[in-house]
Amino acid sequence: MMCGRRANWTSHGSRRRRRSLQAAGTHPGAARLGLWLGHTGSERALLIGPVLLILIVELVNSAIEATVDRIGFERHALAGLAKDIGSAAVLMSFVLLAAVWLLVLLGR
Repeated sequence: MMCGRRANWTSHGSRRRRRSLQAAGTHPGAARLGLWLGHTGSERALLIGPVLLILIVELVNSAIEATVDRIGFERHALAGLAKDIGSAAVLMSFVLLAAVWLLVLLGR
C-alpha cells in the first residue's frame, strides 16, 4: 500500500504533489469531523465511508492517468476520454460525500 502512495508522490509533478497535500489535509480532517458529528456507530460509518472512497477513487484516477501517460503523450481521443472518466469518478465521489453528509446531518 505504501509503495503505491510513494509512487504516486514521486512520479508526478508539483501540481500533483500540491493536490496530494491538499487531499491529505482535507480527508483526515473530514474523517475526524465525521467521528465528532456522528452520534451512533452507523452515522459515523456513513460519514467516514465516502471520505475513504474519495481516497480510493483518487488513487485509481492516478493509476489511470499514469497508464495513459505511459502509453504515450501524443493526443488521442481515447486517452483523453479515459482521463476525463477518471476525473468524473472523482467528482462523483465528492457528490456522494456531500449527499451522504447532508442526508445524515439534516435527517436528524
